[in-house]
Amino acid sequence: MTVNLSARASKALEELVELTGDSKTDSINRALSVYAYIERITRNGGAVLVREESNAEPRQLVIF
Repeated sequence: MTVNLSARASKALEELVELTGDSKTDSINRALSVYAYIERITRNGGAVLVREESNAEPRQLVIF
């Protein structure tokens, strides 16, 4: 399979590989699994909350 990534997605992939040490393939596979999980939750009326810092208030994750 060939995937054409936007410049933004390509940069995010490079950052992810750097942060995790995973291969690009593993990073893409995990990202797709997480995205499917988030979509399943939100389509069923749920929400995913994130906290960017330990003392910050949680806020709802919104993916455009």
